[in-house]
Amino acid sequence: MTSTRFRDNARYWRTPLLPGADLLTAEYHDHEFTPHWHDAYTIPVIEAGAETYRYQGSHYVAEAGSVPVINPGEVHTGSRAIDEGWRYRVLYAPVDFIHALAEDVAGRAQALPWFDADVIRDPDLAVRLARAHRLLESNDDPLAAETAMLDALSTLLVRYGRTRADIPPPTAADTRVATMKEQLTGDLAAPLKLVELADAVGLSPFHAARLFTRATGLPPHAWRNQIRLQRSLAPLRAGALVADVAAASGFTDQSHFTRHFRRMFGVPPGRWQSS
Repeated sequence: MTSTRFRDNARYWRTPLLPGADLLTAEYHDHEFTPHWHDAYTIPVIEAGAETYRYQGSHYVAEAGSVPVINPGEVHTGSRAIDEGWRYRVLYAPVDFIHALAEDVAGRAQALPWFDADVIRDPDLAVRLARAHRLLESNDDPLAAETAMLDALSTLLVRYGRTRADIPPPTAADTRVATMKEQLTGDLAAPLKLVELADAVGLSPFHAARLFTRATGLPPHAWRNQIRLQRSLAPLRAGALVADVAAASGFTDQSHFTRHFRRMFGVPPGRWQSS
């Protein structure tokens, strides 16, 4: 019996039932996500096939029926784990929404929810998340869709939400990394040399690059490109021309922007915008 090979096909969309969230319905075979992060909680449910990804220093495989949650701001990758590829549904849930829901469920103030790195293998949760995602996508019954969404996300929080470990006081290295981030995000369209970044924190270019990469999981140029891509979403959503967004974001041209955008989001910016 021949297995079905998935094709690279993705659709991003939004719903007024969850303002600020992006949702994705996709299948992939050849596409590989380069190291990147999202500002939201990434909550996928694998419907078929299997995905492999690197996250928090380890490799994981998420097969059909699993829920590989990624915390906001955490660098990760993504590619097929088996020859067929994988199909999944993803909810990129805003941090403030998940935090407010956690407090609503608990009935009191809560720390920001955090999830362990391990793949969640909970068939009941997977069914709830997939059903909510389908109802939100069809938009046939908003009442049923919103109820299913709150049920699925509250179940995720109750069963697997954790409190992030106490963050130690900032060190000199942390301060230097923060200073370099400020330099990198100050004017995204302005050229910046590694020696300028290093001079700002009193280190050699070699040591500055090594410190930054160790702290963030990405070298300075790659981290800056991620910021550029994240900030490009708002003007794209507002209807700005892709070429104008590329120039304003600091990419050399539209093709350069498109190439990086597709590596992170799985679709070119024009297609993301139209969906």
